[in-house]
Amino acid sequence: MTNLLKQRLMAGETIAATWINTGSPEACDIVVNAGWDVVVIDCEHGAAPLEDGLSLIRVVQAAGGQAVLRVPDSSDTTLKRVLDRGAQSIIVPMVNSVAQAKAIARSCLYPPRGARGYAAPIVRGSLYGRKADYAQKAHEDLLVMVQCEHVDAVAHLKDIAAVDGIDMAFVGPNDLSGSIGLLEQLEHPELKKLKQQIEHTAREANLRLGTITGGGRSYAELREAGYRFIVGPSDVGLLFSAARQAHQEMLAELSPGAKAVSPSLTY
Repeated sequence: MTNLLKQRLMAGETIAATWINTGSPEACDIVVNAGWDVVVIDCEHGAAPLEDGLSLIRVVQAAGGQAVLRVPDSSDTTLKRVLDRGAQSIIVPMVNSVAQAKAIARSCLYPPRGARGYAAPIVRGSLYGRKADYAQKAHEDLLVMVQCEHVDAVAHLKDIAAVDGIDMAFVGPNDLSGSIGLLEQLEHPELKKLKQQIEHTAREANLRLGTITGGGRSYAELREAGYRFIVGPSDVGLLFSAARQAHQEMLAELSPGAKAVSPSLTY
């Protein structure tokens, strides 16, 4: 299966994506049908265990979307398992050194470029053997993003970017702020300075960047700063915001003397 997301990114397109944190198949189906054609399934902080996350990839694909799996860790076993099961685009959390990046690449790439364990004829990644050239062409459709979310990663980002098999860096501002003692202070000047350093390094190294929203920057400002993979609100955030708005509207109209209005949501 061709990785259309990777093709779009390599062509220079800016991607708008959403998170799935509930682990719900229905939520995956809903957001794709609502127009979000790229969906990040979160198995680090989200509710879905890894096995369920792998199944959610199929739900996204069946609805016509492209899925990215954020894995819970960077272990060889985890990476081998998710790739065998058909994940093509992954985000690996908390990658702070060149040694970590090289280990991730080794786990994701078949020999001679890496040391990924071989089971190509019997895994979903090869459509259970239907793709006879899977081991030779798997690298073409593999998209590996490593998270830059610690001050240590910033110091090594240029060298991390040079590792064969690493395609992008995904900036995590929340953990990045925590790593410099400024947790949740997303508009603090020191954090802004650190993000500017990341952006400068990425430009110098021709490294594609991804991130989440927040920190006082608009989607357009993030794009102008060089981010090509921007993840917006999650299914949790969308549901909570819509539920709160609908509840407030209903209470307001039911209060004594309120003027009748048409609800913004009826289903």
